Amino acid sequence: MNSGLFKKLLPHVVAIVVFLIVTAIFCKPSLEGNVLNQTDVTGWKGSAQNVFDYKATHGHYPLWNPNVFSGMPNYQIYLHGKSVLPNFPAIISLGLPKPMNFFFTACICFYILCVAFGLNPVVSIFGSLAYAFATYNAVIIGVGHESKMWAISFMPLLLAGMIFTFSKKYWLGLAISTLGAYLEIAVNHPQINFYFLLIAAAVTLAYLVDWIRKREWKHLIISGSIVIVSALIGVAGSAVTFMTSYEYSKATMRGGKSVSVEGEQVKSSKSTGLDTSYAFQYSLGKAETAVMLMPDAFGATSAKPLGDKSHVIEKLTDKGVPENQAAQVANGLPAYWGGIDGVGTSGPPYIGAIICIIALIGFVIVQTPLRWGLLAVTILAILMSWGKYLPGFNNFLFEHLPMYNKFRAPSMTLVIPGLTLPLMAVLTLQYILFGNKSKELLKADFKKILYAVGGLIGLLILIYVMMDYSSWIDRSVLMQYTDPKTGDNGFARAIVAGMKADRKGMFGGQLLRTIGFAALVLGCLYLYRRNVIKPMVIAVALAAITIIDLLVVDQDYLNADNYISPDELTSQNFVPNSVDQQISQDRNPDYRVFNNAPGWTSESRTSYFHKSIGGYHPAKLSIYQDLIDKYFSQGVDQNILNMLNVRYIIYTDQKTNVPQLAPNPYANGSCWLVKSVKLVQGPVQELQDIGTTHLKDTAIVQQSFSSQVVQPQWDSLATIKLAKFDNDTMRYSFNSSKPQFAIFSEVYYPFGWNAYIDGKKTAYCKADYVLRGLSIPAGQHSIEFIFEPSTFKRSVNIAYIASFLILIFFVGGIVMQLRRDKVKTTVSS
Repeated sequence: MNSGLFKKLLPHVVAIVVFLIVTAIFCKPSLEGNVLNQTDVTGWKGSAQNVFDYKATHGHYPLWNPNVFSGMPNYQIYLHGKSVLPNFPAIISLGLPKPMNFFFTACICFYILCVAFGLNPVVSIFGSLAYAFATYNAVIIGVGHESKMWAISFMPLLLAGMIFTFSKKYWLGLAISTLGAYLEIAVNHPQINFYFLLIAAAVTLAYLVDWIRKREWKHLIISGSIVIVSALIGVAGSAVTFMTSYEYSKATMRGGKSVSVEGEQVKSSKSTGLDTSYAFQYSLGKAETAVMLMPDAFGATSAKPLGDKSHVIEKLTDKGVPENQAAQVANGLPAYWGGIDGVGTSGPPYIGAIICIIALIGFVIVQTPLRWGLLAVTILAILMSWGKYLPGFNNFLFEHLPMYNKFRAPSMTLVIPGLTLPLMAVLTLQYILFGNKSKELLKADFKKILYAVGGLIGLLILIYVMMDYSSWIDRSVLMQYTDPKTGDNGFARAIVAGMKADRKGMFGGQLLRTIGFAALVLGCLYLYRRNVIKPMVIAVALAAITIIDLLVVDQDYLNADNYISPDELTSQNFVPNSVDQQISQDRNPDYRVFNNAPGWTSESRTSYFHKSIGGYHPAKLSIYQDLIDKYFSQGVDQNILNMLNVRYIIYTDQKTNVPQLAPNPYANGSCWLVKSVKLVQGPVQELQDIGTTHLKDTAIVQQSFSSQVVQPQWDSLATIKLAKFDNDTMRYSFNSSKPQFAIFSEVYYPFGWNAYIDGKKTAYCKADYVLRGLSIPAGQHSIEFIFEPSTFKRSVNIAYIASFLILIFFVGGIVMQLRRDKVKTTVSS
């Protein structure tokens, strides 16, 4: 092998080996054949099983899934299309098992970003491992947010393509930008895509200002053109994801609501996105931002109790409570006391204390226009993460920032500093340790560094001193432990006092930990400045300490306890029980199942075996959510169960805790003819009236559909029945001597479902709030509902054509860059 080529490749080979070793150590159980027990992935498998069963029988995937929430587009559960592209995620991750593939991919993509900046290999390895093993990644992998993790992994790759372009490596920039845009969008997590757009905009603006100042107009035009073309082709390659999700969102809560259910009241609503009360549910407290460098400052996770060392025990024993009872109380109280009230958190977005400290230093001393873009978007993300705790600012963004009102969980915006801070940290280390005249620059800026780090520590100390350590949970503790007869709240106040002492101890301990890391960083830089330590030693030492720190924290959220054997995973979730076997004996497809258990709107085991009115999906149709809020939140409405054609109800015997089956003989069936149609003014009245109307006889339809309604003339001999059930096609036979109006117990979804009478396309309407209604003329007719979404078909064709362009741009860009580099090498030699 050419010695020059070997020297160039060796650092990259070493980096890959290091990534493999670290991921293998952290994910050791996966190499032993075990798999993660991820609740979200298990939920997805339950939702998607009908799709795979259909494919096995019919040879192709269906477009509609009848097993989740009475029916929804299948491409929101399992995407498929045509493409000439190889499986790039599998290639990049070397086909590693989960979760090694996620961490390794994130490492590789961030490493490519470091290469785009021309950074030292050790610094690049340091930053790549820090980015991949940030605690938030371990948390979301543990619960199964895989599409989110893929999107986070590919963000640095897309940014690398932009940096290559901005650095005038146009061909390489074209190749990486196109591939990165495609992969980032294809994994179908629009919220992470949105956050990356904010990063990209900030970075681009920073470069743009510099180009304008230097009058580099040609470079500006070329770079802008490459980035725009790459983005468009990447979006086109992911057209199936992008177009279908955009269309579907119009029918979900993210597309706005026309009604609002508040207890028993139904009110009119005209929102164009999520409600702020729902969207800002996962808001971080202002001081809680410190968890980016102090992981346990706010109790880390809602699953963690205060424990046996809690001050609550001390406070209660002082009140005369036996120690074992006091310990029991303490272990029943959550350690988490941050701003995410009511819903809790699975873990902190810990980026690494050393990463945050070095990044802060970089924002102060690194002389590059890029720092202002990274700093601006980092501050923006922090302000956005506060959500409801900074209402004026965030309400303004929610109402005016395009697409922002489609997303919830402000805390998720910290994925932005999750990228910008490690990037700023590696740029800083390069500047301090390996840049031109780095030692001289360090000496000149050392006071600035001391001021910056000192200011950070001073701010944390001020927060420590000024906070009152109260939390939202204190109110419920006071209510729960106050004597209802006497009003004595002495024990309650003792518990709260103990909890506050615990919280102060948590924050104080993490503050000391951070001071220790700050002293370590400053000490290393001081010794380097004094020529005591070589820069490479500092880089390796900081890298090792940072990775060990992150891996230790990550172990609290992703460890051997998260793994089980594949057989155990199947037996726990996907083996039919006696109830499932009883239901499966009914060979008539004309029924649905209701699992009357807590959390039935977020469990998919029922969907794995049956057509369920519940299920698992993060974005339900808004009309279906309204139905749930109105008729299932305070109990179960039998009239609604009948309307949804629920023939079987699963419930749990409270004595034996064993599932039992209750047949429902009153289900309306898959279709029925009504005696009359009641026209109402709008969705509010429609939703209210279905609860007080005998829906077997009377249909409720909004006035806006009046042109599609012909009042029926009752014929006691008229018949309608399901003749064929298929995911994408339902066929019914009808016979009547008079015009009739039929209700079909299928979810109304106008983006693709078409009705045909004797092969002729016919208009139908929304009826009974969530179902379909159709006026049928007298006679004997064949009626079909066929799901033929034009958006999906167009998107498949667009994505197929774009896949050729992506492959051409990626391979062609790489080849052209290699040829260009070869020519430069030849000329220079």
